[in-house]
Amino acid sequence: MAFTVEERQGRRIAVCPVDGPLLRSGRDATDLIGETRSVDATMLAVPIARLDPEFFQLRSRIAGEFVQKFVNYGVHLVVLGDTSELASQSKALHDFIYESNRGNSTWFLANMHELEARLAGVRSPR
Repeated sequence: MAFTVEERQGRRIAVCPVDGPLLRSGRDATDLIGETRSVDATMLAVPIARLDPEFFQLRSRIAGEFVQKFVNYGVHLVVLGDTSELASQSKALHDFIYESNRGNSTWFLANMHELEARLAGVRSPR
């Protein structure tokens, strides 16, 4: 997968392309983590369109497994895109997104501008 790499607020961010196969497993997460590290980035931004729709059905456990891999390997995950409609349909998903955004390891943000603003107020964990 050909990531683009951006520097934002002193952080090196791998940006996953919009086009490509859907990401749907822990194995996909592990592959992404390896590729993120191979470009010497500590953060990966994934467009919402790349995530399998089942990711947002929390009962599938895909989101939990996916996010846990990133936490375990110390790579920050950012899901880019509008999640408002999805979150309005599921209180559990709404709560998951809300709690993720309160933390420092996984964020659900609308776009790179929102990410930049968020990074401006967050210290790098390294």
